[in-house]
Amino acid sequence: MDQKPLLTIQDLEISFRGKDGWQPVIHHISYSLFENEILGIVGESGSGKSVSSLAIMGLLPKEISKLSSGCALFDGKDVSKLNQKELQLLRGNEVSMIFQEPMSSLNPSLRCGFQVQEILLRHTSLSKKQAYAEVISLFEKVKLPDPEALYEKYPHQISGGQKQRVMIAMAIACKPKLLIADEPTTALDVTVQKEIIQLLKEIQKETGMSIIFISHDLSLVSEIANRVLVMYKGEIVEQGAINSVFHKPQHVYTKALISSRPSLDVRLKRLPTIKDYLENTVPTAIVSAADRAESQEKLYASLPLLEAMNVEKEYFSSVGLLGKKHGFKAVNDVSFKLYEGETLGLVGESGCGKSTLGNAILQLDKATSGQIFYRGTDITKLTPSQTKKLRREVQIIFQDPYSSLNPRIPVGRAIMEPMQVHGLYKNDQERKAKTIEILERVGLNESHFVRYPHEFSGGQRQRIGIARTIALHPKLIVCDESVSALDISVQAQVLNLLNELKENFGFTYIFISHDLAVVKYMSDQVMVMNKGKMEEIADADTLYAHPKKEYTKKLIDAIPKGN
Repeated sequence: MDQKPLLTIQDLEISFRGKDGWQPVIHHISYSLFENEILGIVGESGSGKSVSSLAIMGLLPKEISKLSSGCALFDGKDVSKLNQKELQLLRGNEVSMIFQEPMSSLNPSLRCGFQVQEILLRHTSLSKKQAYAEVISLFEKVKLPDPEALYEKYPHQISGGQKQRVMIAMAIACKPKLLIADEPTTALDVTVQKEIIQLLKEIQKETGMSIIFISHDLSLVSEIANRVLVMYKGEIVEQGAINSVFHKPQHVYTKALISSRPSLDVRLKRLPTIKDYLENTVPTAIVSAADRAESQEKLYASLPLLEAMNVEKEYFSSVGLLGKKHGFKAVNDVSFKLYEGETLGLVGESGCGKSTLGNAILQLDKATSGQIFYRGTDITKLTPSQTKKLRREVQIIFQDPYSSLNPRIPVGRAIMEPMQVHGLYKNDQERKAKTIEILERVGLNESHFVRYPHEFSGGQRQRIGIARTIALHPKLIVCDESVSALDISVQAQVLNLLNELKENFGFTYIFISHDLAVVKYMSDQVMVMNKGKMEEIADADTLYAHPKKEYTKKLIDAIPKGN
């Protein structure tokens, strides 16, 4: 590798204006990025990894942020000294960025191809015809199917993985020297994630550009980067070659980041968290094969709590006013049994039908055909009053707790609300006491009762969502991607909490996720879905060790293993 630095960060301190004046959020960090290198930056939300990268592009809001000391030198130029015109020339031409959420980065009212073409027309001397040809070439390079047809499509008409590929095409359009990829695969399926990682590696090899790859997942970074920096609370706590940091971490925080992710080989009774490492109380107890066999023997000795028989959900669409209706089976002839106290993992790529099946079980979107028996009663034939009673016993924990909580209602009231609807407890005084008890049970406290959703972190909001769900003492809980948006260590805390609540209250879970390592850790059995159909269902350990179907093998092979 040519060891000439393309980017040098020297003693960089960034401050933001708050109620009490200027507060430093990045504390005197220094590092270099070399030409033709992929550098990983790892850390949790709030560690400063994205803020420090936005500073490289001069994208920090000037009214509320400032570089208190140090500098960011790109190709010998101090970015902080550039004027607006010089910064505009730098962005896109020399430094480009891929963001975490492509849907919010792409303009929904403009065609995908036009948005990439616009970059070329602004930054190069190409004619419209030449720019169109270059866009088609870029779409081929990022392996988008049928580039001419995709040029004409709007962002909402393509999948998440395809949207991310359009963003990559846009980012590399002007052949930048540096590409900053900020959590570019977080919301994607494992298979699509693997494809995007592979694509970035191929583009980097072909063009020789440098990449800064930002993520909270060290295993994922180890699949792409040459070197890695680990950030914690605005500081770089460790940096070095990826193999060295991944296999022989020196800092306690790095050790915690690696260990918080569920292992595919060993099933710990409780996942370690950063707090465990900082307090030197790391759990080591494992669930042995004998323990697992014994608990499952008890589980499957009783009658099923839920049984789905030949469940189908079909949607119809028609083209034009008098157009012929076309049917699409989102769930196609799915049957399974779920036992009291069991966790059934439900995996598959986006669009496979796993959330649709969850909604049919919850009676939020009724099945087109088939039967779903809960405690021996076919819940597809319930009256509205019977469905209301069912709601108390069958609950859901959503992926995004913020959008499922009313921003104008304090969280204590939000937890009390379902208790009132179902007539639990004698009065509000009793309900409040029960709510405070539940808040403490999920790791919060009495002072949180009067706070609003925006005053909490993502992990705390997920705990509030769980508190609201368990307030009704349900029997069956559908966890729909309920930890996928969380940092690794916060995810470990929430998974520990779900297992603890299951043990204490006897909950039964349907655990829906695209993160196969998490699903294996949580589940007794795992069901794999593909294009609406059930591919296979088996004990979690057996399925991962000996998958029968090619599709399942593909999913398991795509899990980031670490180097």
